[in-house]
Amino acid sequence: MALRAEGETANPVETGERASGKASRPGRTGRILAVESADVEFVGVTKEFHDLTAVDDLNLKVEAGEFFSLLGPSGCGKTTSLRMLGGFEEPTRGRILLGGQDVTNLPPYRRDVNTVFQSYALFPHLNVFENVAFGLRRRRFDRAEIRRRVSQMLEIVDLPNYEKRLSTQLSGGQQQRVALARALVNEPKVLLLDEPMSALDAKLRRQMQIELKRIQAQVGITFLYVTHDQEEAMTMSNRLAVMWHGRIEGMGSPKDVYDNPTTEFVASFLGASNLLPGTIESSAADVVTIAVAGGALMHVPPQRVSRLETSSDVKVGVRPEKIGILELGNDVPASHNAIGGRVVVSTFTGVGNQYIVETAIGVNITVYAQNIGHQSAPRSGDEVILTWPIEHTFTVAPLPTSVEINETEGD
Repeated sequence: MALRAEGETANPVETGERASGKASRPGRTGRILAVESADVEFVGVTKEFHDLTAVDDLNLKVEAGEFFSLLGPSGCGKTTSLRMLGGFEEPTRGRILLGGQDVTNLPPYRRDVNTVFQSYALFPHLNVFENVAFGLRRRRFDRAEIRRRVSQMLEIVDLPNYEKRLSTQLSGGQQQRVALARALVNEPKVLLLDEPMSALDAKLRRQMQIELKRIQAQVGITFLYVTHDQEEAMTMSNRLAVMWHGRIEGMGSPKDVYDNPTTEFVASFLGASNLLPGTIESSAADVVTIAVAGGALMHVPPQRVSRLETSSDVKVGVRPEKIGILELGNDVPASHNAIGGRVVVSTFTGVGNQYIVETAIGVNITVYAQNIGHQSAPRSGDEVILTWPIEHTFTVAPLPTSVEINETEGD
């Protein structure tokens, strides 16, 4: 799987290097074109530590070339899942497949994956070139091929001419790029990333989110990314899975999971949601009517009503940015839900205003309003009407009252 120019012959040292015997090559634009399909599959995987179930019957498939994120709070099982794929933990039950091959019982060095950890683990006594070349030297590539591949990879991570610098002379973002280059230069089927940006400051982290997505798109390798940061997962992922208590609570594209949360946990963890307790009153082909406390009626599209197993009790949800604020006396637009309240907090955030509105049913609703310049902002104490389109309303089944969403256990 060497990175060869078009028409270039294989290095003799590489022939038979990998069991697959297939190669990838850079196109004329420098993009690495994957020739061999690769994917990841967890089949009924459970991991138990004594009396703790860290991962509970995990079934997940990641397609070749995807940027897939496992997202969730500490203790949800995301890092344990990553470690089982890398071979650092053994599942208690179930199978793990890589490129269709069962690797459940293979040691880490026999799995075609590389890992970038939270600590970049660069060798401080080696310069950038030798850090990136380390794996190639162990695999006995010749000098010319090592030079070519390392140079190409440093171009991809935007660190040309950094070969002679020591890792101690690099910024945190540059060290991360070197760690990526070292992992990618070996052309793994899958790159595993365990919260690699947790040590970066907020501004650099946002910059690196875009860079990491660019790098993944250029090299075409499957990325499996673990994070507790919702912004990271939504910015970079083709698809993501939200995990909690060792299980997947919601999975799909970032937009789909955000707009159509499947459980109260997903609605609360991925972004901010306003959730009002209610009971289903009636259901028709085009709308479901839900009575919330205080007698107000909310209308929800049937496709956005979560399946309920034993109860008609639900929570009606709407995202803060979907809500508009009207002064008392204004007409509610057609095909909108509405509820009255009083502004208790009004905060200017630069790009907009954030409001907390106390409703008559005793539930506070958060509203994000864009700063568009010509509207006067409601002030604390103002009586208002909150409205939002019916199509932006969803429902989820309520969590048991004894369940806490914020977890603090280890991963």
